[in-house]
Amino acid sequence: MRKSKLLPEKGCVAIIDFGSQYTQLIARRIRDLGVFSVIVPWDSPFQDLLNIAPVGVILSGGPSSLLEEESPTLDKRILDLGIPILGICYGYQWIASCLGGKVEKGGKGEYGRSSLSIIKEATLFEGLPTHFTVWNSHGDRVSELPKDFEVVAFTADEPHAAACNFKKNIYGLQFHPEVTHTEHGEKILANFLFEICRAIPNWNLGSFIEESIEEIRRKVGNEKVILGISGGVDSSVTAALVHKAVGKRLYPLFVDTGLLRQNEAETITKLLQQSLGLKIHLFDASQQFLDRLKNVADPERKRKIIGSLFIRVFEKAAQSFGEVKFLAQGTLYPDIIESAQSGRKGACLIKSHHNVGGLPKKIPFELIEPLRFLFKDEVRKVGLLLGLPHELLYRHPFPGPGLAVRCLAPIREQNLRILRKADAIVVEEIKKAGFYEQIWQAFAVLLPVRSVGVMGDRRTYDFTIAIRAVESIDGMTADWVKLPPDLLSKISNKIINEVEGVNRVVYDISSKPPATIEWE
Repeated sequence: MRKSKLLPEKGCVAIIDFGSQYTQLIARRIRDLGVFSVIVPWDSPFQDLLNIAPVGVILSGGPSSLLEEESPTLDKRILDLGIPILGICYGYQWIASCLGGKVEKGGKGEYGRSSLSIIKEATLFEGLPTHFTVWNSHGDRVSELPKDFEVVAFTADEPHAAACNFKKNIYGLQFHPEVTHTEHGEKILANFLFEICRAIPNWNLGSFIEESIEEIRRKVGNEKVILGISGGVDSSVTAALVHKAVGKRLYPLFVDTGLLRQNEAETITKLLQQSLGLKIHLFDASQQFLDRLKNVADPERKRKIIGSLFIRVFEKAAQSFGEVKFLAQGTLYPDIIESAQSGRKGACLIKSHHNVGGLPKKIPFELIEPLRFLFKDEVRKVGLLLGLPHELLYRHPFPGPGLAVRCLAPIREQNLRILRKADAIVVEEIKKAGFYEQIWQAFAVLLPVRSVGVMGDRRTYDFTIAIRAVESIDGMTADWVKLPPDLLSKISNKIINEVEGVNRVVYDISSKPPATIEWE
């Protein structure tokens, strides 16, 4: 396993990744509690785990089934290390199967919320009520416990929802304590860390900043670094970190892809120059992107086209800076998870990100990704510690591929103009109503759906705009926001009256999961 000074190993917790979309979320929850965690793919050599010397191990969930051939598995010696182990969902089922229990297909599976009832005292549930809501996502179930395991809690559909081998400090949970939908999930993880593993809370973002700057300096030496500035939180904080490390050898480049929000280039260039003191190099490549994306509908193809072209644009732009060896990116944990790029054979691809799954196999730069271990809320905290302005840090997330993944209608300049104007109205009215900083993200989506309407006593046949507004902590799970009907009505009326080509507005009331935040 490749090591980094950014990964403190003393007193950390190892997370064995079976390919769950929540694996990085477990890591984030643990770091919130002040303990660092190292993620180890299930197919890594057993020695990697021994090298880390963790105070505890968590086995993640995953999309596979133990009843299938070639399902992910581990070296069983992990169960004899004498350190506390917590198995979640698939991880729990793997433990039960290895130790002589039985796993079978559930009658109807168990998905979503259910009520957990605790029937036996256990350190893992210390200080919790005997009944509370948990979040499930599994089709298989532990039908028979291994020897020396006892039932600790159950749900209506799962008699072995939580079990423990008290002698060996091995716990199994069929539900997911790491998601916000599980009540007291953080307390469960805290009990595991501090009461069972005796971990020391010595991880903080201040030390992360110092170590990041040191590692960037060591890696870059006297070379130059180019950085793509988007105006989002991720690239801005990356710029601040790299600038502290290499100073004037950082060349921030703002590429106008033609897929930006209204007045984005002008607003962001001015804001970044004022707040960071950086000279932003503007490069207009809008026509290249629009030509390549013309009438492309498949979302994965869009992302890969954008990722590949973005690198080619950088190649050309970098020539004006002389020889450039490094490319800095604001890649975050969720980007890596959803692109299934963390080396996990059991992971499922949700979507390719332009700076992860969308990258071509060969690029002329070495990558610097100082935020790849962080989630969005952690990045904002880093930005505050670095002195970045509130206005910059609390802008709503904007996808790297830009409006290309919010324009589900064919990618054409006219359709993008419609979307830009509608999106600007959504954001403007939400700000006026005082909701902007209360929610995670709000935006408009142009649907490839045209319907009949009546405007000025005349028949229209125009596009539909969908409004999306969600609340979230880290972007891994999200709930739709119940915006006031009067506000939604105002936004709808304004879009229909002011945006030519739109005669219908709908509101997206789906949560993540099962939906994603972006439509593509």
